[in-house]
Amino acid sequence: MTIKMKNFIIMNPDDNCATALEDISEDSQIQIRGSSININQNIPMGHKFSLKDINKGKLIKKYGQIIGITTQNIKTGDWIHTHNLKSYYLEVAKK
Repeated sequence: MTIKMKNFIIMNPDDNCATALEDISEDSQIQIRGSSININQNIPMGHKFSLKDINKGKLIKKYGQIIGITTQNIKTGDWIHTHNLKSYYLEVAKK
C-alpha cells in the first residue's frame, strides 16, 4: 500500500522524523522527498516514524528542535516512541 503525503506531516525540513496524521499500517510504503520509505511497524495516529537510520545516542528532531535521544538504533521507517527514545528535555534538566 502506498501512503500519500496527507497521511503524515514533516514539521521542518531539518526533522529526521514525521508524524502520522492517521494510523499507518506496517509494510505500507510512503513516498517522500523523491524516494520510498517502508514502514516497519504499525504507526498510530499522532506518533512519529523515522525518515532515516538513526544510531543509538543520536538526537531526534521534530519542529526543527531536538525532542529526544535514541536509546537504540532506529531504522528508516521505524516507529519512534518511548521504547526507543528518551526525552532530551529531561536529560538536559538533570545536568
